Amino acid sequence: MRNYTDKLNELKEKSSYRTIKNIEKRISKYIIVGDKKMLNLSSNDYLNISTNKDLVLEFVDKYKNNDEFLFSSASARLLTGNSKSYNILENDFCKLFSKEASLLFNTGYQCNQGVVSSLFSKDDCIFSDKLNHASIVSGLKLSQAEHYRYKHNDYDNLEKLLKEKRNQFNNAIIISESVFSMDGDISDIKKLVELKKKYNCLLMIDEAHAFGVFGDNLAGVCDELNLLNEIDIITITLGKSLASMGAVCLSNKTIIDFLTNKASSFIFSTVIPPVNILWTRFLLEEKFDYLKNQKEKLNSLFNKVHKLYPSISSSQIIPVIIKDALKTKNLAQHLQNKGYFVLPINPPTVPVGTSRLRISLGADISYNEIENLFTEIKNATSMAE
Repeated sequence: MRNYTDKLNELKEKSSYRTIKNIEKRISKYIIVGDKKMLNLSSNDYLNISTNKDLVLEFVDKYKNNDEFLFSSASARLLTGNSKSYNILENDFCKLFSKEASLLFNTGYQCNQGVVSSLFSKDDCIFSDKLNHASIVSGLKLSQAEHYRYKHNDYDNLEKLLKEKRNQFNNAIIISESVFSMDGDISDIKKLVELKKKYNCLLMIDEAHAFGVFGDNLAGVCDELNLLNEIDIITITLGKSLASMGAVCLSNKTIIDFLTNKASSFIFSTVIPPVNILWTRFLLEEKFDYLKNQKEKLNSLFNKVHKLYPSISSSQIIPVIIKDALKTKNLAQHLQNKGYFVLPINPPTVPVGTSRLRISLGADISYNEIENLFTEIKNATSMAE
C-alpha cells in the first residue's frame, strides 16, 4: 500500500506542502490571518468587488424579495435548475463578447475541462500552450484527441508542430490563455489568429485573468485588440474580477449545443445558485460604469508598477521569481511579518527552479503600497545574499 505519510514528508522537504490558511476575514483590500492584518496581494479579486459591502447591501436590499433570491438551485440545469435569469445572463454575455451563444458552468476549472475534453474525438488534435492552466491540461488528458503542447508563447514551435501534425487529423484547435496566471504575461493573439487561419484550426482563448481587466467592454485582451470575432471559443470565469461564482463558454450555437449535450462537467453538476446569477447580472447591468472605473484604476496601477519593477508581466499579475523553493517560502513569510499577504508559488504549480512570489494587484491598492513592498523585497533579498 502506498505510504502517503512518506509522500507528504517529501512535499514538506521540497517546500511544496500545502495548507489551508487560517483566514479570519477580508476587509476591503486587507486580509486578517490569525490576528494579523495584511495588505492582500494574493487575491484574484482584481477590481476589489468582493469586499465592497456597500455594493452587497445595495444588491440585497434591491433583490431580497425577488423570486430568484435563492441560495441553491437544488438541481442540474437540464433538470429543474434552469430559470429565465440564467438565460438572460447568457444573453448578456453574448452581447458583451459578440458571440452567438454561451453556456454557464459552475467553475472555470469545470468549464475548461468540459470544453476541452468533450469537443474532440480520436481523429482530432489539440495544440495547447505548455503553461496553460491545469483545467485545460485536465481536459487534454480526458479527451480522446491527440494533443501537442507547444513551448510557452513560442509561435515558431507551434507552427513547426502544425506543419508536422495538422494534416494527419480531421479537426484541430489551438488553445491558449490570454493573461497567464503565474507569469502575468500575455499571449500574441494576433499571431494565434494568423496561425489558426493558415492551418485551418479553431482557436480557443481562456480569458479568465483578463476578463474585467482588459478591453473597452471589459471583455478581455481579445476585446482590447478588436479580435473577438476571430476567436472561435472564449472561456471566462466569474469568480475573479466579477467577484461572483461560475464560468462561461462563448462560441457559435452549434458548439454550445454540443457542449450542452456532451460536457459532463455541465450535465452532471448542480447549477450555481440563482442568487449568484442575480448578483452577476446586477454588476453587469447596473454597475458596469463602476466596474469600468475600477478597471481603469487597476490598469493605471499596474502600468506604473511595471516601470518600477520590469518583469515578463504585462498585466496585474507580477511574478518575483526567486527560483529556490525554500528561499521563496522564507521571503513570503518575511513579507507577511511586515504586513504584506504574499504567498510562495512552488512546484508542482510552477516548474522546478522557477519558484516565485505571485503578486496580484487590486484596483484599490495604492502605488505607494507597492513601492514600499518592492523596497522590502529588495532589502530582504540583499540581506539573504
